[in-house]
Amino acid sequence: MQELQVNKENCFSVLMAVYKKEQPLFFKEALRSVFEQSLIPNEVVLVKDGPLTEELEQIIVDFSSKNEQLKVITLEKNQGLGEALRIGLNACSFDLVARMDSDDICKPYRFEKQIAFLKEHKEITIVGSWIEEFSDCKEEIEAIRELPQEDKQLKIFMKWRNPFNHMTVMFRKKDILAVGGYQPFYLLEDYYLWNRLANANYYFANIGESLLWARGGYTMLERRGGWKYVVSESKLLKFMYRSGRINIVEFGANLMMKSIIRLIGKHLRHTIYTFFLRKKVTKTSVSV
Repeated sequence: MQELQVNKENCFSVLMAVYKKEQPLFFKEALRSVFEQSLIPNEVVLVKDGPLTEELEQIIVDFSSKNEQLKVITLEKNQGLGEALRIGLNACSFDLVARMDSDDICKPYRFEKQIAFLKEHKEITIVGSWIEEFSDCKEEIEAIRELPQEDKQLKIFMKWRNPFNHMTVMFRKKDILAVGGYQPFYLLEDYYLWNRLANANYYFANIGESLLWARGGYTMLERRGGWKYVVSESKLLKFMYRSGRINIVEFGANLMMKSIIRLIGKHLRHTIYTFFLRKKVTKTSVSV
């Protein structure tokens, strides 16, 4: 492992953002999983998106005292994830950047596998992975979100659904900046970015295994409903149609399907996600 860490070709940043509503325990677990990797990041850029609670601030102080790689950027006011990531990405020192959310848990070998993949596939701009979703305990997986792995399949898939689990991606910073970087786009800043990358003919990939445990359950589904989501998705679909990524029939079908899912109750939405949009969990399908 040491040879990988001293090789400049394998230097990379991790980009995270945190805001005041994050659960301190979840945040601590997320940070711990980043620093307990088989391949340690050379830099972790953490954007404080507005004022935080005392508990969250103390966690940052504790990790900063033990990990010199932690680079903290403070925003005086809450700007939203898109703007926080835009600012954070510009502050990343290395071309290879891994995204991470402030409440999920990386598997110990996540970064090592993604660095090795991008080193071998220099034509790929962004690589993600599958995720295993849980509510309370990562040993009790509720669902697995599997995604296509090859560029051609991903470009077709993204007409209908997000082709990446955002918290799992690692990408080449120069390519992201070439299409304008992260931009504010309510709740869909990542999907908007992937579309701009696809329009510019950059190449995508997913590693066909889970490299992260993601918090799901009813709390997550509550956040994925409501009119704000419908409005944001309609704007994204208009962008996709105008750029030629989808046709008028695909636009209409997409808008109808997504609007129904966003406006139905969380229990029915949970059923749809579990039985139609996720892989059923078996003992043999869960990796550690």
